[in-house]
Amino acid sequence: MLIGVPKETKSDEYRVAIVPAGVELLVKKGHQVLVEENAGLGGAIPGEGLKEVGATICPSIMG
Repeated sequence: MLIGVPKETKSDEYRVAIVPAGVELLVKKGHQVLVEENAGLGGAIPGEGLKEVGATICPSIMG
């Protein structure tokens, strides 16, 4: 399954829909996880941390 995680678009909203442990679990189960670039910065989850556990960081996942 292909799973996309966009960055938040609301003002003053800093959460991201997934953390590294979630990415790792999904990847181990055979899923592909795409995370929009800078999606986790407001929540102190850098893209490198997500990439290290198997996410693909994309400039945009919204088309």
